[in-house]
Order: sequence, then structure tokens, then C-alpha cells
Amino acid sequence: MAIESIKDKTAIVGIGVIDFSTNIGRSEWYSACQCIKLAADDAGLNIYDIDGMVKNIDDGPDPSYVQKGLGIDNLTYHSESHWGTSAMMNAVQGVASGSCNYCVYYQAAHRVSGPEKSISDYRVAREVKDDSLDMIRYDFFSPFGLIGQPGYVAMMYRRYMHETGITPEQLGWIPVVDSENAAKNPNAIFFDKPITIDDYMKSKVIADPIRELDCAPKVDGAIAIIVTTPEKAKSMKQKPVIISSNAAGMAPEGQFHTSYTRDVITELPEMKNMGDELFRIAGIGPKDIKLAMLDDTFTPYVPLQLEALGFCGKGEGAAFIEGGERIRVGGELPINPDGGLIGQGRFDTTRIVEAVRQIRGTSTNQVAGADTILVASGAGGPADGLILRKA
Repeated sequence: MAIESIKDKTAIVGIGVIDFSTNIGRSEWYSACQCIKLAADDAGLNIYDIDGMVKNIDDGPDPSYVQKGLGIDNLTYHSESHWGTSAMMNAVQGVASGSCNYCVYYQAAHRVSGPEKSISDYRVAREVKDDSLDMIRYDFFSPFGLIGQPGYVAMMYRRYMHETGITPEQLGWIPVVDSENAAKNPNAIFFDKPITIDDYMKSKVIADPIRELDCAPKVDGAIAIIVTTPEKAKSMKQKPVIISSNAAGMAPEGQFHTSYTRDVITELPEMKNMGDELFRIAGIGPKDIKLAMLDDTFTPYVPLQLEALGFCGKGEGAAFIEGGERIRVGGELPINPDGGLIGQGRFDTTRIVEAVRQIRGTSTNQVAGADTILVASGAGGPADGLILRKA
């Protein structure tokens, strides 16, 4: 059970973003330092006052190297986390516990121009002498052609089609609306390049029924977010964005995109557990959320998240997204008004940045009355998320 006292104990006061590209032309170390400096400038914070750093373990240089690059004397708190934006939870806990005063969560990744750094399950299995990991991915899935994430998701999506009757013509409204939103976002891959449902239907099938436009494109970039207490935030340059709740979720029989041994493979129990805890801590429900920043790394996860988080009933995700009207800006529940990962590139932390901009009223695609926002990450695996609100 999450700690009740986490509610409203922290706030986001600064954001820094290095423009996304397919060839950023600098080191991840430089990108990390630069985006942190931008975040400090945004907050009106002396960079030497930063005393906490957290990051995703797979992205960017270690805090000790970033600390040196910025010239910061000491860090009283630092950590790394493996899944999605769960490192943000470490930043929240670091500040709320008093371990640090100003904690920066940064993500620097050159997924296009940089070297491939992903650690395979095969290598992990050998290093920790866990033959079960080797067996699951490389002795059972791979020999039968299931060798990548689009294929993993395609298995689940095909079953979802069978159970609910969802069609590609319905699912395609996710990338269509994402591209429409991204067309207004200068930092997005699809800036000024909206697509139609016909474009989606003509896109290449890469793992039937997953199409190329169902998969978020890789990009280079860097993002930093500064967290402090609401009391300290009062002296910052920006109005604080309050972190009303922060939670994670897991469930039995869970694997990363391949939870095929469950009785039902077309649900996201990790996301449901996380969402239930988010709402419990914040003391609100799905009807109180003005917009949702959802994980669209692969588009079939979007209707599943709508169902798991209580925005619609089981099997109703297809009807919710069809035609795009309910999920567009001005609709019942706007989703990813910055274009999401599909529209601007595969970079998890953008969800938090866009939520902050929406609450500040500075988004390129502003949602009216966006004062309470849910941010979700980790669809298809361990889930984590936040509820942010206007101070």
C-alpha cells in the first residue's frame, strides 16, 4: 500500500527539452547536461542548488558523470530505475522524504544515431544464471519467429480483435489523432504532417496485424524535470505543478509485452493496479481527469489503457477511439495533445513535460480547463504513473 503522505507533497517547477531529431550530433552526456541547465533556467533555480538526480537505467550517463559535467559539488540523493518513467517516482520520494531539496529526473537517449545499448534477456539470463529468462524469450518465442516487440504486441492485439471485434479502421484513429496533434508541435516528428485514416490503412504491415504507423518511431533527444516541495516552489519562476499522486503497478504472470500465460491476455492488470492506487491517493476518480497522457508506444495499448484506467468499460475501447472525436482536443477525454510517442517520437518523459505545459497553459495544442491530468507509462509491462494538478 502506497504512503498516504505522498499526496501533494511535491511539485514540478522546471522542464528542459533538447529538440528531437534523427541525428542529434552530440554526446548523450552533453545532451543530459544541457537539458538540466535548461530545466534549471526554466525554474529560476541556481544549478548548484540541485542535490538529487535520478534517471532511467537504460538511458543516458550516470548521475556521477552528469554531476561532474555540471560542476555540482555534491548529491545527497541519486538513483536509477529500469521501467518507463518510474524513475520519476524516485524523484518524488527523494524530495518527499527529505533526502534532497531539488531533484532532477533526466532522460537522455540517442536511439537513432547512438549505439544500440539495450541489454538482451539472453545476456541477463547468462549473467544472473537464470535459465528461465533464456527459456522464455530465446528457447520458446524466438525459434517460432516471435523476435521483436511489434510481434509480441501483435499476438495480444490479434486476440483483442477476436474478443471485441475491433478493426484496424478503428484502431487507426490513434495515429491519426496523434499526427493531427503533432502537426501543431514544432518538436514532433510529424510536425505539419498530419495523416489520414487512408494513410494508416496503406502503411506497411510489419507483424500482422501491427502496421508501421502503430509503432512509435525512435528519436534522439533529452529531457529534464525538476521536482521540489510546494513550499520551496513558491520562490521559483514558474507556478508549481502539484504532483497529487504517484504510483506503480505489477501483477502475477507478468512479462514485458509477452504475458501470454495469463487466463486473459487482453487486459493490463498492472495498469489497473497502478491507476487504482493513483486515484486512491489523489482522492479522485476517472471522471475528474481533464486529459490523459497515455503510453502509445504501440497503438493497441491505448484502448486497453482506457479500459484498465476506468475511462470506459471492458471491450469498449474501440468505440471510445473510433472517429477520433472523443479523444481529440475538445473531446470527452483528450489524449496526448502533443502528438504522443507516435506523433513526436519514442521518448517516455514527454508525457510528463506535456502535462506540465498543459497545466501551465503553454502547450502548442492547449486543452481548455486542463487542471487535472493523468500520466501513464509502462503499458505491456510494469506500469507507473502520476496525477498532476494545478496549484
